[in-house]
This record gives sequence, C-alpha cells and structure tokens, in this order.
Amino acid sequence: MDDTLRTAIAAADGDDPYRALRALHHARLEATRELDRAEAVAVRRARAGGSSWQLIALALGVSKQAVHKKYGRG
Repeated sequence: MDDTLRTAIAAADGDDPYRALRALHHARLEATRELDRAEAVAVRRARAGGSSWQLIALALGVSKQAVHKKYGRG
C-alpha cells in the first residue's frame, strides 16, 4: 500500500469528514492514473507479442471496438 492510500485511509478514520473525503478523492485519482499507465503498457506489450484486439478486449472486459479506440493507432 502506498503512502497516498495510507494517508487517505487514516484520514477516513479521523474527525474531519471533509479532509477524509479530499484524501480519498486524491488517492482514487492517483490510483486510477497509475492503473491507466500500467494498462497501456500491458496493451502495448500484448500487441507487440501478437495478441489480437479481440483477445485484449476480452481480458479487459470491454468490446474490441472500445479497446481499439482507446489504444489503437490511426
């Protein structure tokens, strides 16, 4: 667990609900950015390794069109 998440969880147990909500929101945004970057790398690696858009879409639980629109080139 990273420091941002620990801070958010600790704030959620504190006395200031506004501070808790802000900390949780920040942690969620940071986690989303990190996961988006990791997913993009995994998609590039899968494509470079010969995986089809259909297989990648299946792994991500989205349509082939959605994954191609998000990660496809031109």
